[in-house]
Amino acid sequence: MSRTSKITALYERLSRDDDLNGESNSITNQKKYLEDYARRNGFTNIRLFTDDGFS
Repeated sequence: MSRTSKITALYERLSRDDDLNGESNSITNQKKYLEDYARRNGFTNIRLFTDDGFS
């Protein structure tokens, strides 16, 4: 019997209004908020996915 591991996918995206080079404050704040929420609510196997505005 195969067993699959579920993941918790956290997705953050760059705001067009955030003109900073590198990782924006928007992305940093979203990561912190989402990770804190996931941990407080018992989500495990967390994976972060970032849309940094590059195509």
